[in-house]
Amino acid sequence: MADLKTLGVGMVGYSFMGAAHSQAWRNAARFFDLPMRTDMVAVAGRNGDAVTAAAARLGWAAAETDWKQLLTRDDVHLVDVCAPGDAHAEIAIAALDADKHVLCEKPLANTVAEAAAMAEAAARAQRRGVRSMVGFNYRRVPAIALARQLVEQGRLGEIRHVRAQYLQDWIVDPQFPLVWRLQKDRAGSGALGDLGAHIVDLAQYVTGERVTGVSGLIETFIKQRPLSASSSGLLSAEGSEGTGEVTVDDAALFTARFAGGALGSFESTRFATGRKNALRLEVNGALGSLAFDFEAMNELHFYDGTEDATTAGFRRIYVTEPTHPYAGAWWPPGHGLGYEHSFTHEVVDLVRDIAEGRDPQPSFADGLQVQQVLAAVEASAAEDGRWTEVADDGLPTTTYDGGQK
Repeated sequence: MADLKTLGVGMVGYSFMGAAHSQAWRNAARFFDLPMRTDMVAVAGRNGDAVTAAAARLGWAAAETDWKQLLTRDDVHLVDVCAPGDAHAEIAIAALDADKHVLCEKPLANTVAEAAAMAEAAARAQRRGVRSMVGFNYRRVPAIALARQLVEQGRLGEIRHVRAQYLQDWIVDPQFPLVWRLQKDRAGSGALGDLGAHIVDLAQYVTGERVTGVSGLIETFIKQRPLSASSSGLLSAEGSEGTGEVTVDDAALFTARFAGGALGSFESTRFATGRKNALRLEVNGALGSLAFDFEAMNELHFYDGTEDATTAGFRRIYVTEPTHPYAGAWWPPGHGLGYEHSFTHEVVDLVRDIAEGRDPQPSFADGLQVQQVLAAVEASAAEDGRWTEVADDGLPTTTYDGGQK
């Protein structure tokens, strides 16, 4: 596998995440020097006409109506899983067992049991040189990568507080229909899994510390929604009849303790009216602080507590310099990047890791650990916020600087 000259990619799913991943595969080699060629071989989906149209629109050479066909193709070396969460485990495990590298969207799975099975399959495949990565794309935002560097360099000192929020408002309207993201059997959970997974991963990535215990609350504000004739995860189609039960959470709120002793607070909601994609992270340490908001994604705010108090204050760093993570491959300083670039950076790192025989990060074991945090929050909320320890199954997880825990 490591001797491949061309990495053939097959993707499952072609809606929101499929479009984001497709542009990443199209653009990665146009802006970054990659050690191997990448070919967009085929995209798979159940509707023949729709997947054929998606292949033409998104840049895939062929379309398949059964994802299993990707596993039988000699020209597909990596399977990119962009299907809903209820399909992640089956597809990813089958692909790994077929010696295909795997990139799987987050959250890794709908349950801890599924995520554990995926992590075990990844560990087996890793021994054969087959690589896997879970798609926590926000790690690859340059400002977040810079935040991690500052923490690694000791600029914040001992970490004491972490505040993380992910605020959206796309289902505030009670007439928004019952899309698959609002159904537990398809999505696993609601705002907790969809949004909370991102901020748990980011908090752990930036600080380099794991969440070890939580106390949580979850709520579903609108219990019934109109049924829709057809809908994707975020968009709806006209033509609804009757209502159906919302079986996931609309919002989740929890406090946490980190392994190093820091305290954390986390909030994820789809009901923050006026907030479109406000992913926010603030970290306070003994020597300094940093703050990030994705709605100003090219900026990182940093406070150096070692400076003279007379002139000390939060500084706004515009993260577009050639010396900043990823930024040098794109535009001149001051020309900002967007949401889609995080996926391109994800693909770049993955291709380089595969070519150089390294295990990509975050790993499936890392994805499982995030799933265990989310499960602990759900368990806590079911007992009115009782303090709940996060399970540790002993699987090796990668540290955030490339070593082994």
